[in-house]
Amino acid sequence: MRLLLVEDERQLSEALTELLIKNKYCIDAVYDGETGLDYALTGRYDVIVLDIMLPKLNGLDMLQQLRANGISTPTILLTAKGDVKDRVTGLDCGADDYLAKPFAAEELLARIRALCRRKGEMIIDDTLNFADFHLNLSSYELEGKNGSVRLTLKEFEILRHFMYKPNCVVTKDELIEKVWGFGF
Repeated sequence: MRLLLVEDERQLSEALTELLIKNKYCIDAVYDGETGLDYALTGRYDVIVLDIMLPKLNGLDMLQQLRANGISTPTILLTAKGDVKDRVTGLDCGADDYLAKPFAAEELLARIRALCRRKGEMIIDDTLNFADFHLNLSSYELEGKNGSVRLTLKEFEILRHFMYKPNCVVTKDELIEKVWGFGF
C-alpha cells in the first residue's frame, strides 16, 4: 500500500512516516503543497494524508486541483483546523476524511484502513487470500498447502501488490513504482 504524506512539520512528518512504515505502508513524504501536487498527480498512491496549512500551495487548493485533474485518490485531511466549519469546507473540497490534530495514531491507522476498504481492497483478519495462498499482513508470512515461508519486505510488497489485483496484468513500471517508489 503506497501512501503520500504531505506535512510541513518535519518532526510530525518523520514520526508519521515511521508509524506508517512500521504498519507496513510504503510512504513518500513531502513538505509543501506544490511538491505534494506533483507527486499526487502521478496517480500512484492508494491514499493521501494531507495537511491544510502548507507552504507554496495550501492543502485545500492542492486537493481541488487533484479533483479537477481527475485524481480520485482517497484523501485524509490531517490538520490543526478542527472547527465544524473547517471540516465541512475540507470535505466539500474533495476530502474523503478529516482528522484534527492532535489525534491518536490508532485512529489515523483505522481511517486509512477504512479508506482502503472503500477502494475495494477488503482485508479480513489481516490476511489476503488468493487460491490456496494466504498472506499475513502482520507477520509477512505466506502460507500454502505445503507449508509457510516468511518473506522479506520487498518480496512481501511485490506479492501483496499482486494479491490486491488478482487476475490483472501488472506492468513492470507499475510494480516498480508501487514497490520501490517514485523516481526509482
